Amino acid sequence: MKVALVHDHLNQAGGAEKVLLNFQKIYPASPIYTLLYDRRFVPTEFQNLDIRTSFIQKFPLARKKFKWYLMLMPAAFEQFDLFKYDVVLSSASAFAKGVLTRPGALHICYCHTPTRYLWSYSHNYADELSQPGFIKRLLPPFLSLLRVWDWQAAQRVDHFIANSHVVAERIKKYYNREATVIHPPVETEKFQISRQREKYFLVISRFRPYKKADLAIRAFNKLGIPLKIIGTGEQEQFLKSLAGPQIEFLGAVDDQTKARYLANCRALIHPQADEDFGITAVEAMAAGRPVIALKSGGALETVREGETGLFFTEQTWEALAEQVIRFQDKDFDPVKIKNWAATFDRKVFQTKIKEFVQAKWRSINR
Repeated sequence: MKVALVHDHLNQAGGAEKVLLNFQKIYPASPIYTLLYDRRFVPTEFQNLDIRTSFIQKFPLARKKFKWYLMLMPAAFEQFDLFKYDVVLSSASAFAKGVLTRPGALHICYCHTPTRYLWSYSHNYADELSQPGFIKRLLPPFLSLLRVWDWQAAQRVDHFIANSHVVAERIKKYYNREATVIHPPVETEKFQISRQREKYFLVISRFRPYKKADLAIRAFNKLGIPLKIIGTGEQEQFLKSLAGPQIEFLGAVDDQTKARYLANCRALIHPQADEDFGITAVEAMAAGRPVIALKSGGALETVREGETGLFFTEQTWEALAEQVIRFQDKDFDPVKIKNWAATFDRKVFQTKIKEFVQAKWRSINR
């Protein structure tokens, strides 16, 4: 069984890239096909892998301004010659699902979410782009064209895997396809319970509007309680302009440093509504720390209210602040929290993926 891996683009370090690395652990001889690759911004584990990029990689400023080439991305994936592979396993939140496979081959798509800016987030996408007004006005017709292609591409996939039940519902709504849920991998062994507990709460997030880090900042400004924030992104200057003296920005940190901050915090603050799964929440629980999360999205599948964390029901700083005030460290057992997190471990993920692929391959080769 000859396997190829396909991924949207390798120019950031996030949950999708961790999924891809786990695919590569299962199928170590498999090449990775991707839109473009920028080794500066991805985990070092990718540096020795067989990575094959599209023609967009060679375009001017492609690694820095790859969104310029949005309309060429479908063609870039369709030009990959995958006809010698028996199985194609794609990791997609955009166009990787659109590769062409030979008749008789098996294409399984691990879908992080249906392309957000084409479906669930389409009306906000143009408004939040840092582009001139005339470009924003021209964008909607092009997004409509891409939406048609994206739906057609989804029909070429043989089987979908969703990273959460929330995403499975979106796949059904937007693509009219069923999906099996396999939660993404978490390296729980990297996180340990600490006997040292400090007074700060913690946010770990990319600084994008839908992540709602501003909501946490507003809440902790009012409460006067220490909040540390790990992350970078397009909203960094805006968020820093909101922050009072008790808010500390730590920037991007390595995994070891992140694990230490998680282990020593009182709780992780998780305010976003559109989180597809939320690996960071599970990482916090792997360190034995509870999560205070908006009662929405992937948090509903990872956080057990009263056991591993607390929920607030309205996406407002007032609702968050109310739960922070109610939070008591003594109400949570770090060992029980960590044991729950172990059910999302990467080894569990690898076993489930391997069994799923083997079962689907056997079903077409009886």
